[in-house]
Amino acid sequence: MLLAGGEGKRLGLLTKEVAKPAVHFGGKYRIIDFTLSNCTNSGIDTLGVMTQYSPLELNKHIGSGKPWDLHRQDGGVTILSPYTAQSGGNWYSGTADAIYQNIHFIDQHYPEYVLVISGDHIYQMDYNALLEEHKRSNADVTISVITVPWEEASRFGILNTTEDLRIYEFDEKPKEPKSNLASMGIYMFTWKTLKNYLLEDAKNKYSSHDFGKDIIPAMLADQRRLYAFRFNGYWKDVGTVQSYWEANMDLLDEDWSLSLSNKNQRLYSNDSDFPPQYIGDTGVVKHSLINSGCWIYGTVEHSVLFQHVVIEEGSYIHQSILHPGVTVGKNSILERVIVMEDTEIPEGTYLRTEKNEEPIVIDAENLYKVIEQIKEA
Repeated sequence: MLLAGGEGKRLGLLTKEVAKPAVHFGGKYRIIDFTLSNCTNSGIDTLGVMTQYSPLELNKHIGSGKPWDLHRQDGGVTILSPYTAQSGGNWYSGTADAIYQNIHFIDQHYPEYVLVISGDHIYQMDYNALLEEHKRSNADVTISVITVPWEEASRFGILNTTEDLRIYEFDEKPKEPKSNLASMGIYMFTWKTLKNYLLEDAKNKYSSHDFGKDIIPAMLADQRRLYAFRFNGYWKDVGTVQSYWEANMDLLDEDWSLSLSNKNQRLYSNDSDFPPQYIGDTGVVKHSLINSGCWIYGTVEHSVLFQHVVIEEGSYIHQSILHPGVTVGKNSILERVIVMEDTEIPEGTYLRTEKNEEPIVIDAENLYKVIEQIKEA
């Protein structure tokens, strides 16, 4: 069960018209492609995707699920919007409520275990290892965890465990964290147990119907068997413009554990067909990801360019992310900026974010305002 209804308010313009999981990433993909591909690579053949905020672009991207081998008559991928839930037309009021409203969907597949995951994180993972650990420890729920910097711990659900990784304490976004072992929002549940807790939680009018705030604490209070599963690979919560920019830049690091060309963890997407990229006589590309359909006549360094981007002669692009259809006019300079889809940057434009500041996000509406602000600075 894939939670994909997040608005992602902290991403600002990036989620103005699309849900956070549908935001473009890595020159060719969308954020949700990582989770969908993880499911495919783990052999999962039945997937419910719960959407809510601005779902049209996300629904269109997922489609029948063919790029992820999820276009099946038995199982496959199913979009589960709040208004299609059996319990009525209420919006999902929390992560647990999203699962509760779709109990009928889960029950019709008679599962013994249910994996609950989020569609807005960047990572590559084989969920089979999580399932095997869940079975081995005879757990009611196994939570995938990662060690985070202490200064970031208050942003996550924080766990304390015994030596054998049995969880005895869980705090959702604590002001003063006691540990830096963070939940990744990846839960392997024994379905019979989870279903009972969802039914009880739905009766509680004081509950926020959230896994981290309600379901997990309730299970701990009842001394159920909760275990942690340590994940040692790359994982990024791209919930801010800064972290989104950093994750895209991480793709350009050859030593980084996140790879788009890992044969054992293939990344799939519903990609549009464009002709191959073209680099003209005056074009220079260094250490960058350039997607199909791009025309490069200027210089591009350490940047990520999505499909159908045009860089005119004399322009310099550095540490920037350019979404599909962006055109950069002649003799322009773009440094540490994110440019939204189909934005046309006029000739001679200078756009730059200082290293100690969050990268500027630019679209057609705020372009000239940003240009004037930079001139006045």
